[in-house]
Amino acid sequence: MSDYCPPDTPLAVIHEDHEILLVDKPAGLLSVPGKGEHLADCLLTRVQAAFPTALLVHRLDRDTSGVMVFALTPHAQRHLGLQFEHRRTKKTYVARVAGHLEPRKGTVDLPLIVDWPNRPKQMVDHENGKPAQTDWRVQRYGEGETRVRLMPRTGRSHQLRVHMLALGHPILGDPFYAEGEARDHPRLMLHSEELRLLHPDGGVGMSFKAPAPF
Repeated sequence: MSDYCPPDTPLAVIHEDHEILLVDKPAGLLSVPGKGEHLADCLLTRVQAAFPTALLVHRLDRDTSGVMVFALTPHAQRHLGLQFEHRRTKKTYVARVAGHLEPRKGTVDLPLIVDWPNRPKQMVDHENGKPAQTDWRVQRYGEGETRVRLMPRTGRSHQLRVHMLALGHPILGDPFYAEGEARDHPRLMLHSEELRLLHPDGGVGMSFKAPAPF
């Protein structure tokens, strides 16, 4: 993390009302501050500079871009927190993965655990891992790669990255799990494209999107 160079981009607000704020997180920016002054710049502090009451609800990996929701009241934070905890939110990601992924759709069901000697990396562990499921659907095939939609049913750390690796198709540009040509990309090709949730004021179902920048 000593090479942390967060992008100097303006805050991209997708939606804002009296309870919630949705933004499009750029790749390369931490969701929350890391340990040490050099890791202080993050999406949360940038959001709070513009929206002082903003509260954290969930996170995206530093290298992942896309839709993130923040609460603007303690009530909204509790409401949204319970939705994430009870899997009432629905997330859709877009990824570019190495190779020709077949079949065109399926589900990965592999339990995950932190790889302690190599943390923050995660790994599949059938004995001690926590349950993790990811649905996938191929969008299109490219030269030596596949564009795929990923719908996680659970929210484990690095879940999508490890699940794609387990299928033999690491996400392009992944500094932890891709190797060789697959790693040689300007960024991790993983983007949180859509987040569906229930609004904390009234429980109406809402959907928020940010197009993938790749």
